[in-house]
Amino acid sequence: MKIQNTPRPSSTLLAKEPSSPVLTVSELNNTVAELLECSIPLLWISGEISNFTKAASGHWYFTLKDDMAQVRAVMFRGRAQSVDFLPKEGDKVEVRATVSLYTARGDFQLNVEAIRHAGAGNLYEAFLRLKSKLEKEGLFDNSRKLVIPFFARNIGIVTSPKAAALRDILTTLARRAPYANLILYPAPVQGEDAAEKIAQAITVASSRAECDVLLICRGGGSIEDLWSFNEEIVARAIAACTIPTISGIGHETDFTIADFVTDLRAPTPTGAAEMATRAYGEWMNSLRTQADRLQYVMKRLLHNSMQKTDGLARRLISPSAYIERERNKLHTVATRLVHISNNLLVTSRYEIAHWNIRLKSQLPDIKPLQSRLVNAKQQLSKAMTVRLAHHHQTLSSLSSQLELLSPERTLERGYAILTDPQGHIIRTPEQLPVHKPVSIQLASGNAKISIESVQPDLK
Repeated sequence: MKIQNTPRPSSTLLAKEPSSPVLTVSELNNTVAELLECSIPLLWISGEISNFTKAASGHWYFTLKDDMAQVRAVMFRGRAQSVDFLPKEGDKVEVRATVSLYTARGDFQLNVEAIRHAGAGNLYEAFLRLKSKLEKEGLFDNSRKLVIPFFARNIGIVTSPKAAALRDILTTLARRAPYANLILYPAPVQGEDAAEKIAQAITVASSRAECDVLLICRGGGSIEDLWSFNEEIVARAIAACTIPTISGIGHETDFTIADFVTDLRAPTPTGAAEMATRAYGEWMNSLRTQADRLQYVMKRLLHNSMQKTDGLARRLISPSAYIERERNKLHTVATRLVHISNNLLVTSRYEIAHWNIRLKSQLPDIKPLQSRLVNAKQQLSKAMTVRLAHHHQTLSSLSSQLELLSPERTLERGYAILTDPQGHIIRTPEQLPVHKPVSIQLASGNAKISIESVQPDLK
């Protein structure tokens, strides 16, 4: 990044501006420091460590250089505590730093916030890419992980025969599980083709199926040293392994792809040996505790069984005595049944008699009502007779009147009823049709006549 500076005023101009402020050295250095920190962002810088010093305060002071230049650098204790390695002379590193100025001396320097081995950034990116790929495929899912056996008699180890981690494992297993059979599947743990040979050793162990649990271990180191366990071929070999696996790679802060794929991760190789076994002393103490508990449970079950046997013996009787006892029980039940039946019958009879008495006491006296009913019947009969005679008399009178008004009687006196062809009664001369048939009804029979002419009424 280039920093543009404003042109420096000439001495003549300065002489003409006596009012320009005069800065102290401290003010100048503070201004420059602020300018550097504000103008140049946080960035990564690569170089070689030189003149490394770890102060009593915990701060790190060193020089970062390349073939052409060098720059002072400082990493304060709060940041240095999070670094998992201690830099040394000649280490190729990459630092993430801000550019600043140590104002007390005016020294240009870097304030380092993070440090890593050179190339670690690319390796870490490759690590993240592979981790994301395998995670999407489900190689890290807990559902596919096998259960570590509680008691492992045969323990397989995949590591280098020359590795210090192997000695730590053997020491731990000899102390915790002297009964276990150990099977070594040798493989280089770093260097060229190490990943292929580690994957081959895991595949051989899986195909032989001669151990109960398989330890995949290596001691600590940089990310480059541990990179063989970040290779995809190793991850897939672990995923395909039919034996429960425990990884113990590097230190507690180191994580590799193999750690995510194995069925169980241990912080160190020694931790892997401890997780695969149970200490001999713990086994013996556990066995003694279980034996004492088993003895107590057996005694308790025995005592309970003896008491139960005694109780059953007291309840055991001969068949004849059992039959006699059941016969007595049956007789008692039958007697109680008869007694209950008799009581129910007596009680029912008493209740029926009681309800009969109550019913009779509630019945009304109907003799006065019967007498009143006879009198009313006689009165009704008399009234009906009188009313019937009255209606007969009225009917005879009306019949006589009706007889007098009957059309038949009128016809018998010489009258006739004329009707036109449509059946309408003719009442006036004007209604008589000329030269048309007219029906005439007499007292006895009918006739049809024709009207020749009609004389009008001369009144």
